[in-house]
Amino acid sequence: MKTALYSLVVITFSILPLRADLTIVYSTTVEPARQAQKPDATPSTVAAVENMTIKVKGDKARIDAPPHMTAIFDGTTGELINLLNDHKTVVRISPDKMRAIADMVDKFSNNKAGSQKPRLTPTGQKEVINGYDTEQYTYDGPDFKATYWIAPNYPNGAAVLAQLQSIKSEFWDAANTKMPDFRDFPGLPIQMRIIVGKQNAAGGHDASASGHPTEITSTITGVSLNSIADSEFTVPADFKETKLPDIFNKNAAPSVSPNP
Repeated sequence: MKTALYSLVVITFSILPLRADLTIVYSTTVEPARQAQKPDATPSTVAAVENMTIKVKGDKARIDAPPHMTAIFDGTTGELINLLNDHKTVVRISPDKMRAIADMVDKFSNNKAGSQKPRLTPTGQKEVINGYDTEQYTYDGPDFKATYWIAPNYPNGAAVLAQLQSIKSEFWDAANTKMPDFRDFPGLPIQMRIIVGKQNAAGGHDASASGHPTEITSTITGVSLNSIADSEFTVPADFKETKLPDIFNKNAAPSVSPNP
């Protein structure tokens, strides 16, 4: 009897963290990719550090990305809400439009790289990041290259990863985070480096107007399982609704009549 009760307590405490709310804070930098920088590059070429925050509560997820963008996904309705905070504007994307966008992205990617989905690949390299032992993985997409450092022994790492895995993959696709599905990860990635750009014939990437790819590095600086207010997943009352042009309806009338 005591053994059964003890087992129940252990199971309960192992499940509770999976049901807790989740907040992850990333320290993020955006800069020219290292292989594209000149040898005499100065620190001024490196962008300032910004914080990116992911919040998960039940079937809802929120990403606050620098400098002024917030994306909220409702897993129950399938709706994606984009908040343009500096303009106090909200743009809603219905599940149907999200599927249409995903199909268009898939078609575009397939034309360039075939239908095979990129896979996480272990490199065998190990590194200590912020005091945690990590294992390195790579992920090559049609127009980006990512490197992830996964920490098998990160505190509450399994519970945090389970929460991230509960978010539908449509959210990551629509939010354009350039991330693989978290279901593909064998552990919690505590650092990720993404080089965005098209690979040219010389083996480099061409992505930005400045003629070189962009490198985005994000490192987890804080994790919390504390309760999150429901208001974090609602549209502020002073935000105004705006609609995206219906690019999927060829017969749609123009929103503004031409001048006579």
